[in-house]
Amino acid sequence: MSAGERTKSLETYGKVLDFLAANRVNRQGLLWVVGGGVVGDLGGFAAASYLRGIQYVQVPTTLLAMVDSSVGGKTGINLSAGKNLVGAFHHPCAVFIGREFLQTLPAREFAAGMAEVIKYGLLADAALFTQLEQKPLDARSAELPAVIRRCCQLKADIVRADEFELAAEGGRALLNLGHTFGHAIEQVTSYTTYLHGEGVAIGLAGAARLSHKLGLLTAADIERVERTVAAHQLPVRLRGPLPLAELQTATTRDKKNRADGVRFVILNSLGQAATRSGIAPGLVEAVWRELGAT
Repeated sequence: MSAGERTKSLETYGKVLDFLAANRVNRQGLLWVVGGGVVGDLGGFAAASYLRGIQYVQVPTTLLAMVDSSVGGKTGINLSAGKNLVGAFHHPCAVFIGREFLQTLPAREFAAGMAEVIKYGLLADAALFTQLEQKPLDARSAELPAVIRRCCQLKADIVRADEFELAAEGGRALLNLGHTFGHAIEQVTSYTTYLHGEGVAIGLAGAARLSHKLGLLTAADIERVERTVAAHQLPVRLRGPLPLAELQTATTRDKKNRADGVRFVILNSLGQAATRSGIAPGLVEAVWRELGAT
């Protein structure tokens, strides 16, 4: 399959199902899904739905997939209305992570994965965030395997406690820190301008700024977040202006939203996240403008 979020479509999903059927894969079949997050999400959803479910193995080849999308059992595809709006919870029977794959990544792709790593530090592990703040990682860093393992453990712990994202507050939704802003950016730019991790990176800056406006973080905290994100070669602002109205509309379609409105993941402190609904639209608009929306 081609790289990029546009591949996570109904059309490509149909082609994968047709491939499985043409090769007469039965319910004892095992699908090996080798690639980045896009391939993992789509392949996992195909496994979840073909013959009402067959087993599959994840072999993530990008940092982002290693620390995030390959673990936790969320699978899915995008619709024109929004990202990951169709999918299923279907855990792989195994995940094999080989660090050697990271040597094949372009620098931009590796950086995109680091956005998810930074996210884990911000939402649940202040010591990890401080480590990343003090010493940015690259593909050859000796610390990288331990950091990948820590991210997987953090996600597994959160998923184990709220597998189907049913908790009224917090729970699995915390893993979407930065994603409400990030998904909106990806959708408005038709998945052509920003890698997923780049959208998340801007979203982390947005979440920090929103948390500051809610009286939870200091200006110095925002500076620490943005400095750490930028040190990993990631954006903290939009590369070019995007229409505020379109970004606001996109946030209302986020899959985390509830009946009481848009649900954001905010930071009570660096290392502790929470979910919150009912945030005044004016505060969110102000954050978007600080990120470069017009």
